[in-house]
Amino acid sequence: MIDDGTGLLTIGELARATGLTVRTIRYWSDEGVLPPAGRSAGGYRLYDAAAVARLELIRTLRELGLGLRDVHRVLAGERTVAQVAAAHVAALDAQIRSLKLTRAVLSSVARRGSTTEETTLMNKLARLTAAERRRIMEEFVAEMFHGLDTADPDIRARMRDTATNLPEDPTPEQVDAWVEVAELVQDPDFRAQMRQAAEFNAADRGHGEPAGASLWFVKRLVQLVGRAREQGIAPEAPEAGAVLRELLGDADPVAVLARMKATHNPRLARYRQLIGVLKGTPVSAHEEDFGWVVAALEARAGR
Repeated sequence: MIDDGTGLLTIGELARATGLTVRTIRYWSDEGVLPPAGRSAGGYRLYDAAAVARLELIRTLRELGLGLRDVHRVLAGERTVAQVAAAHVAALDAQIRSLKLTRAVLSSVARRGSTTEETTLMNKLARLTAAERRRIMEEFVAEMFHGLDTADPDIRARMRDTATNLPEDPTPEQVDAWVEVAELVQDPDFRAQMRQAAEFNAADRGHGEPAGASLWFVKRLVQLVGRAREQGIAPEAPEAGAVLRELLGDADPVAVLARMKATHNPRLARYRQLIGVLKGTPVSAHEEDFGWVVAALEARAGR
């Protein structure tokens, strides 16, 4: 305290009183968050006792990560500490999500041994906004069902709402899955395969098949064929004929075989698996069950 009866403190005395460095106090003073109460005869900055409490608040807010602009607003009474804290929490949440995504991408790169080009693509696709992901999927679904007014609306809705969001804390496997999905739905050959599947569905619906029937057929197939496989019934065995009749009813086996070979293939199965990974509920593509039906139909095709 200078000996002039004013009770003011020099910057050095203020530093000793608060444990802060002279350099830090001078910087904050230069930035306007700690204005001096006056100047000494020699032009040195002087501070009053209130500066000690002010410094403690500044230090607390800075340690919590607030910028000097927000600190100045609080000290000036323009915003409350609660308002600034709420805004800062939102900013931190965004940073945390970004860091988690960065970590997941880097983990995937390290695990896969990705090239520079693959790393760039992976990072770009993973960082697409939810709106951008939705646009990609909506364009994909629009092309799949364009002009197919009779296609199952349940399937159309499920496809549109699929894979638009990564979890807030994605695993490296989910990052991998989204990148692969994004690449698949933008591949012309895959889009053609999915279009063909949609055309088959629309044709069935045009013949009076109710909404949801395709999903019901898949569940029924998995149930019946799964039981047959557990019993050791081979596709070419006589007993397999009864399974097919129960599954297909009076449907034309030749037409069913053509449809299944066209719409059930490894890429479509892979797509379903990737969607399961993204949703955190991995699903079986039931490759062996569908393969059993195809083999059973082929075994009878020449009879």
